[in-house]
Amino acid sequence: MNISIFGLGYVGCVSLGCLAKNGHHLTGVDVSEYKVNMINKGRPTILEKDIDHIIKSAHDEGKIQATTCADEAVYNTDLSIICVGTPSSTNGHLDLSYIFRTAEGIGEALKEKDSFHTIVIRSTVLPGTNQKVGEIIEKVSQKKLGKDFAVISNPEFLREGSAVKDYFHPSVTVIGGDHPEAIEKVASLYKDLEAPIEITDIKIAELIKYVNNSFHALKITFANEVGNICKALEIDSHKLMSLFCMDSNLNISKAYFKPGFAYGGSCLPKDLKGLVTLGHDNYLNTPVLGGIADSNENQKKRAFTLIENTGKKNICLLGLSFKEGTDDLRYSPSVDLAETLIGKGYHLTIFDENVQLSKLIGANEAYINDKLPHLSDLLSNDIQEAISKAEVLIVNHRNFDPTPYYSLFEKKTKIIDLVRVKELEHLPNYEGICW
Repeated sequence: MNISIFGLGYVGCVSLGCLAKNGHHLTGVDVSEYKVNMINKGRPTILEKDIDHIIKSAHDEGKIQATTCADEAVYNTDLSIICVGTPSSTNGHLDLSYIFRTAEGIGEALKEKDSFHTIVIRSTVLPGTNQKVGEIIEKVSQKKLGKDFAVISNPEFLREGSAVKDYFHPSVTVIGGDHPEAIEKVASLYKDLEAPIEITDIKIAELIKYVNNSFHALKITFANEVGNICKALEIDSHKLMSLFCMDSNLNISKAYFKPGFAYGGSCLPKDLKGLVTLGHDNYLNTPVLGGIADSNENQKKRAFTLIENTGKKNICLLGLSFKEGTDDLRYSPSVDLAETLIGKGYHLTIFDENVQLSKLIGANEAYINDKLPHLSDLLSNDIQEAISKAEVLIVNHRNFDPTPYYSLFEKKTKIIDLVRVKELEHLPNYEGICW
């Protein structure tokens, strides 16, 4: 395929070389004559392992060239990849001016081009940028988005120092778009890579890089705070974290990565508080660890706000224990939510098939007697009756079949889902806590 790459910095240079290595013909585009001349001499514009050999080889084979002329690049290629920089502004927003200027340049070139053209945004951009780029190109070119050209989002996940390896061995290739033929064309660029190609919504493709990198930053900071505590206690932090990473069922896994309601139970709140206290006792500041509980409380407040916004006072809560399949009520976020609702004057009915007052013992019984001393007046053992009485339904457990109750659900002012029961999402009165 004939491909033009706009921006010959880090991502652009690596993409230029790697696509050429895979057999494509590339035209690099940059406003910098220095970078253009470097590529035209068979030399990379960056310092990166293996890219010098790849660029030289591709240049010698006549597979790459570079120019400062956007028109020339667009005329002679079927697909343009935008790899220009998106630096942060002083207030934390991205400076997308290079992206939009590039879109204008592509739009000008498309005025005189009759064939369909695919534009791929490889740069890291904010959700909504794809749409804006499409609007700019439409306006400048007087061509129709979806008919004469398409804009596809294809974020990169390249790390400096291992960018070539990352290009050829990705964990996943993400493509966001709404034009099937253009998506297929972009996917064909990666057909020789041994990695899944995930076609997704445009805004998801635009946001995924931010989520990835924010989590990487969180992991580093988490490990550093744990390391600081370990040092104060004369514990080998690397041995400890090596042991931590051996657990691929929970620690390094998909577990816990489902947006929803707050965490609870007898272990997480207690042990987190213990670790934060341990740091405090050793005169250590642990803002990430210390902020976890605050964020968790915020999620409880978010659930209450959703209920409050309905303007209704008659509430049914499906699920009281801290997670389904147990009767453990200790530090359950649902108990806290129920306590808040009662304190605010709401009429509350609770259904939880696993919670039976006669079987609660020990710390579990003591906890609920302190938090909800009149729980017996709130519990219902008939889910249909509990749902029927309420104006607003709060779903906190998944372990029930909602199908028989659709007619009841549809009559509610609002169904507020804290765990994402997909069978309910089609209902017009449905709302998820964070989806």
